[in-house]
Amino acid sequence: MSALQRRGVKNVFGVGGANIEDLYDALQNSGISGVVAKHECSAAMMADGYARVTGRLGVVMATSGGGAMNLVAGLAESHASRIPVLALVGQPPTTLDGSGAFQEGSGQAGSLDTYPLFAAVARHCRRVTDPADMAEALGEAIAAAESEPQGPAVLLLPKDIQQSLIPVATAPSRPRSVAGSPADLVTAACGTLTDARSILVIAGEGAARAKTELLDLVRRMPARVAVTPDAKDAFDNRHPAYLGVTGVMGHAEVIEYAKQATACLLVGTRLPMVARDGLDPVVHAVPVISVGPEPPFVPALNLDGDLRMTLDELTARLPERDPDPMRTDLLRLPMVASGNRYEELIAAVQTALPERAHVFVDAGNIGAAAIHWLTAPRDGRCVVALGMGGMGYTFGAGIGAAIGDSRRTYVLAGDGSFFMHGMEIHTAIEYDADVTFIVVNNNAHAMCVTREQLFYAADYSFNRFRPADIGSGVAAMFPSLPVVRAESAAEVGAAVRAGAALSGPSLITVDVPTDEMPPFRPFIAAQHDRRTA
Repeated sequence: MSALQRRGVKNVFGVGGANIEDLYDALQNSGISGVVAKHECSAAMMADGYARVTGRLGVVMATSGGGAMNLVAGLAESHASRIPVLALVGQPPTTLDGSGAFQEGSGQAGSLDTYPLFAAVARHCRRVTDPADMAEALGEAIAAAESEPQGPAVLLLPKDIQQSLIPVATAPSRPRSVAGSPADLVTAACGTLTDARSILVIAGEGAARAKTELLDLVRRMPARVAVTPDAKDAFDNRHPAYLGVTGVMGHAEVIEYAKQATACLLVGTRLPMVARDGLDPVVHAVPVISVGPEPPFVPALNLDGDLRMTLDELTARLPERDPDPMRTDLLRLPMVASGNRYEELIAAVQTALPERAHVFVDAGNIGAAAIHWLTAPRDGRCVVALGMGGMGYTFGAGIGAAIGDSRRTYVLAGDGSFFMHGMEIHTAIEYDADVTFIVVNNNAHAMCVTREQLFYAADYSFNRFRPADIGSGVAAMFPSLPVVRAESAAEVGAAVRAGAALSGPSLITVDVPTDEMPPFRPFIAAQHDRRTA
């Protein structure tokens, strides 16, 4: 634990169990606080959210068997989004390997082999079988999680290894030192950017950790900036150069501007399909430069050195130029429904959010609405669960963020996500986490309902639910929790505003129609095709 403390880790998330209890015992008097979640998947997401807002390593601990298996979805999100998380996973003692021990994961004698399972969702995975290797293994794992590209590292720790006397290293291995990009590649990139008449900059999750450097570079170019759906906060949404969001839930202005751009600069994004919908013809027709540790999914000149250093070097080499004067209002995609509309709800939340708030938005209709309409707070993270698109991610991630940082965190989620991981509200209560949970209830997996209507027979549905009063149910379970059952967008905004002064968690629920069309480009296109057929 002393090695983690030296890395600045202040909280460890997880769920207890027989084969991890020795590490929980080691937490006592270590200076690190243990946070016990209700489910290991949410614990991994807490570590993910903690890492995103603090810039420190997120740590999760879980026991063997089902506890270990429950980590996989959370670690997969961190892998996809390149978030540094260390998972310490208990295993039965090595003396029982191959003996049919309860929850055995050694792979011997036909037992489940946990190593390849975790290796598939981690940057680094190691099973420690000798106490003498523990210090080295921990250093390697931390270095792997924090090196670019960042991501999860997993240590599989049999119970007898945890109970052994382990030599304490002076410090774990540091992440490898990463210099700026090679000079010849930077020179070539500067030539392309200097010659370009208009540049489309697309900023992703990686750019959220280099906002100042990106802004300095944008001031040197005739450029407009779009952000990917999972990185609303990568560039100031109120800046004159801001265009909007790329991809399937994005803004038409991005595509229109892309058609006139003569170069494209990717910063901190590989531009996966959900982010490049509608842009493929453009990014294959103009020179593309990518700044980031990994090559993008489109042909590009890739500058893979340290992102901040490379942006600074580009800025230093580019001549002063006038900014691109083009500026338009964001286009609104057509919507159909009556009742509380997503656009109105997002606007109400927007006006009430503190500028320093962190916002975590879940998958589904609420995610599409927030991506399209929410303006990211100026001085806080705005995270959308699109790494793996896992429903329920925000309940754990939002709690981890609130525990890791002193500012209030806001979670926007649908009822489907609540039913998956909403009982983590109990964890927020237990640890007095400053989280406002806003649950939008349409009594359905509504995005799936829309797909049934648009792409299938539309005379059936597996995804409509019987009505549920989530607010009353949670209030009955947790009498000390402030709960507001809002009837309108205005009441949601008022509750968000009033809740900013509270200490600890609170819940706001509001009902919306099941059949509202979310701002999702493939749905809009399918609806148009149906009407014109």
